[in-house]
Amino acid sequence: MVATSATSSFFPVPSSSSLDPNGKGGGNKIGSTNFAGLNSPPNSGRMKVKPNAQAPPKINGKKVGLPGSVDIVRTDTETSSHPPAPRTFINQLPDWSMLLAAITTIFLAAEKQWMMLDWKPRRSDMLMDPFGIGRIVQDGLVFRQNFSIRSYEIGADRAASIETVMNHLQETALNHVKTAGLLGDGFGSTPEMFKKNLIWVVTRMQVVVDKYPTWGDVVEVDTWVSQSGKNGMRRDWLVRDCNTGETLTRASSVWVMMNKLTRRLSKIPEEVRGEIEPYFVNSDPVLTEDSRKLTKLDDKTADYVRSGLTPRWSDLDVNQHVNNVKYIGWILESAPVGIMERQKLKSMTLEYRRECGRDSVLQSLTAVAGCDMGNLATAGDVECQHLLRLQDGAEVVRGRTEWSSKTPTTTWGTTP
Repeated sequence: MVATSATSSFFPVPSSSSLDPNGKGGGNKIGSTNFAGLNSPPNSGRMKVKPNAQAPPKINGKKVGLPGSVDIVRTDTETSSHPPAPRTFINQLPDWSMLLAAITTIFLAAEKQWMMLDWKPRRSDMLMDPFGIGRIVQDGLVFRQNFSIRSYEIGADRAASIETVMNHLQETALNHVKTAGLLGDGFGSTPEMFKKNLIWVVTRMQVVVDKYPTWGDVVEVDTWVSQSGKNGMRRDWLVRDCNTGETLTRASSVWVMMNKLTRRLSKIPEEVRGEIEPYFVNSDPVLTEDSRKLTKLDDKTADYVRSGLTPRWSDLDVNQHVNNVKYIGWILESAPVGIMERQKLKSMTLEYRRECGRDSVLQSLTAVAGCDMGNLATAGDVECQHLLRLQDGAEVVRGRTEWSSKTPTTTWGTTP
């Protein structure tokens, strides 16, 4: 009914009484409509109006016709004169302007969030990146790297352990070689060393610790190399506090070459010398060498002995021998607990005499000189002699450590 009323408002629908029973309407009757004037001539291309025609609506799913409806359709001529555009690759592409606008909106929102973040450093030591691989400084001869002291690198006294300090030294040495472009496929070996199956081995290490960093500190480690005799190389380290510039640790070491296959010491080939000599620094050692002879211990002269020490798989480096830092941990295995609790290690001198492998079984021997073990808190400086040996008696490492009394510290979970 609504459709009929709407249609009748534009085109009055004749009543049933005005229609001739034979289908002819009275032309002069009121309510009759003459559609002749609306009929378009053939092929005119205009809209054609059909009386009494309308798209039938649907009621309950069935089409229902209504009388007096009008349908507006296009003629065949108009349809044929404007065929639909053919489907091509171009008109099937998405609207790139809309996509570009969406991407731009996302980037602008991300940039706004990024600028709202607070990137201001909280401390002056955070101005340096503690997680970078390091960089070459001082005319390309010194390598510098920063380290942040992690919670798992400190001991019961809240300070970094000696193993942590030594690991930092070793890491900077390897990164120095890598950054200089001299790292071959071996562990710290140059390309020419790799071709000749040569590796570096340490023969002597001397370390002086003035102060141990604590959790959260950032330390700066400098390292450089110099010539040592005809067939050796000396590597020095200087460790400072990034925040204060205070010197924390000084270390010096001597290295020689060994054939990886025969396990024998080797002279430095000229090809290798040509690779490393441009990086030698003409300087004195960072430490005055401690030339005192290291004592050889045995079962009679040692005060403490720890047996049955064996390497784990994680103790081996890529050259399949025990990592140098691991020897330090083994040496301290036989040190008395009282010294470890009440004293701090302030200097260490090691002589590496033999390597050991994954199947080695070792003994650690320690002798304490001139010290009352029952009164370590007031004993002052303490000196210990060390020996790490294989079960058959072959020496692996000789060592000497010097200790000083620890400054009293606060215990975890208590109030100062």
